[in-house]
Amino acid sequence: MARITLDHLAHAYGPNPQGPQDYALKEIDHVWRQGGAYALLGPSGCGKSTLLNIISGLVVPTRGRILFDDRDVTTVPTEGRNIAQVFQFPVVYDTMTVRENLAFPLKNRRVAPATIRSRVEEIAGLLDLTRVLDRRANNLTADMKQKISLGRGLVRPDVAAILFDEPLTVIDPHLKWQLRSTLKELHRKLDLTMIYVTHDQTEALTFADTVVVMHDGAVVQTGTPDELFERPAHTFVGHFIGSPGMNLLPAEVQGATATIEGHAIPLARHYPELPKGKRIELGVRPEYVHLAPKGLGLPVQVKRIDDIGRQRLARVELGGRSLVATVAEGQSLDGAEAALALDPRQIHIYADGALVPGEAA
Repeated sequence: MARITLDHLAHAYGPNPQGPQDYALKEIDHVWRQGGAYALLGPSGCGKSTLLNIISGLVVPTRGRILFDDRDVTTVPTEGRNIAQVFQFPVVYDTMTVRENLAFPLKNRRVAPATIRSRVEEIAGLLDLTRVLDRRANNLTADMKQKISLGRGLVRPDVAAILFDEPLTVIDPHLKWQLRSTLKELHRKLDLTMIYVTHDQTEALTFADTVVVMHDGAVVQTGTPDELFERPAHTFVGHFIGSPGMNLLPAEVQGATATIEGHAIPLARHYPELPKGKRIELGVRPEYVHLAPKGLGLPVQVKRIDDIGRQRLARVELGGRSLVATVAEGQSLDGAEAALALDPRQIHIYADGALVPGEAA
């Protein structure tokens, strides 16, 4: 078990990087607590796999250090870091039984047979593998094989951290929820540092206590799932987290008023001075935007209404931009013209994508 410190870490794959644009992983300076459940979340190419490879020892960073507790492991190879890795495709030995697969890491370390037997049975119980311990692994389903791969990491009592690289990609959708629940339960029981790489926000938000959102090689926000949803620090986070994502509109802001397409929107916070020369946008999640009759808010054209079971969503257009709003139960429309009512307490202002905190009004 380990506390992981990323000390001014950055990496470029090319020689002699001259600026931020040359770095696949821009500078990160952060401490991940021992026993934390973390997710690295972002689209393909955002740098999350590079960061995971640095943590695992497969890549030596161009700049900075990585520490496990107070030990500098920046140049220590993978086998010297006491980590376990679970990959996208399950890695199992098909000619071995499940029991032999789980025991393999301990046998390599010459652990006493009685200890191996006890530990294997304990981990098999946690992963619901007891009934198949003496079956060969070659005919098992993909989710069972992924459990074996996970078990080989857990079976070592000295493991510092477990790294998951898109571990549920090949798992059938109806089994993903079960495996995510299993991982969450294991984390609570074993108090291990777990780092989970994914592009799937549902996987990240349901597994992790802390989510690290990455974009274009940089960490744009680190926080709890609630923090990412309620107060996105960057427009990318607002767009990437949530389904549908945050509505974003160009705006002019003066004091506690935003102006969009000539219409004034009251704000709950005061913005005495915004950065000059930067792109100013108003962001608000669809959950806090309600469709209203024409004349009672920001005027829009309704394109369609989607009934998704738990709620109805209106797809509307304002000045050539598509937006999403919630529709009250039983609400009907008279034609395509309507308005949007925005909750001022849930409106955020951004300058070139970065959240502007503002002041209490």
